[in-house]
Amino acid sequence: MNVIRHGEFAIPADHASLPGHFPGRPLVPGVVLLDAVLASLGEDAVLLAIRSAKFLAPVLPGEHIRVRLEISDGEGPQRVAFHGTRGDTRVFEGVLLLAERAS
Repeated sequence: MNVIRHGEFAIPADHASLPGHFPGRPLVPGVVLLDAVLASLGEDAVLLAIRSAKFLAPVLPGEHIRVRLEISDGEGPQRVAFHGTRGDTRVFEGVLLLAERAS
C-alpha cells in the first residue's frame, strides 16, 4: 500500500550553507534540499540510502518548494519516491530508502 504525503519548505537566506554556495549568487545546495525532504518525513525517519536524486533546476534562498512523497510500505526498507516543485516547475526528484521501524 502506498501513502501520499505533502510538505512545504523554504530555505532562508541566512542558512549557513549559502555564503560559500555561491558568493554573490547563492543557490541552495542539493544536500540541504535532501535534508528538507527527510525532515518532511518526520523525526522517526532514518535514512538508509539515497537510491537516486536529480536536481533539475536551481533553487534560490526563500523560494517556496512543495514536496510530494509517495511512501511504499512493505517488507524490508521503506521506499520513498519524492519530488519538489516551485510553482509548476519540478526542481528535484528521487528515491530514498528508510530503515525499518522498530516495533
